[in-house]
Amino acid sequence: MLVAVDHVQLAAPAGSEPRLRAFYEGVLGMTEIPKPPVLAARGGCWFAAGGVQLHLGVEADFRPARKAHPGLRVRGIRDYAARLEKRGAPVVWDDDLPGHRRFYTQDPVGNRLEFLEPLE
Repeated sequence: MLVAVDHVQLAAPAGSEPRLRAFYEGVLGMTEIPKPPVLAARGGCWFAAGGVQLHLGVEADFRPARKAHPGLRVRGIRDYAARLEKRGAPVVWDDDLPGHRRFYTQDPVGNRLEFLEPLE
């Protein structure tokens, strides 16, 4: 029986870890979490905030997905979007999901990220 999503893995090109850290920590406000040593040797980095974990793994033939993305629930979505814009991340609002406010952004390697908040 499934009980929860443990993490979401996104791909990234080799050598992109400094840009990923700047974005996921500095822009999104996540905290880097240590990878086990055997996995750290493969490159990439892992981040957490609240109950969310995003793992960025190195992919030799990296190409960002155009449609696939994690949907991340936030509180105070307008303030969060303003935080991202202030730090230079693109924010594209989308009103097509009934009962929610949501927007999309991209990380520095082109991974699509969705942020959403249910309407009250």
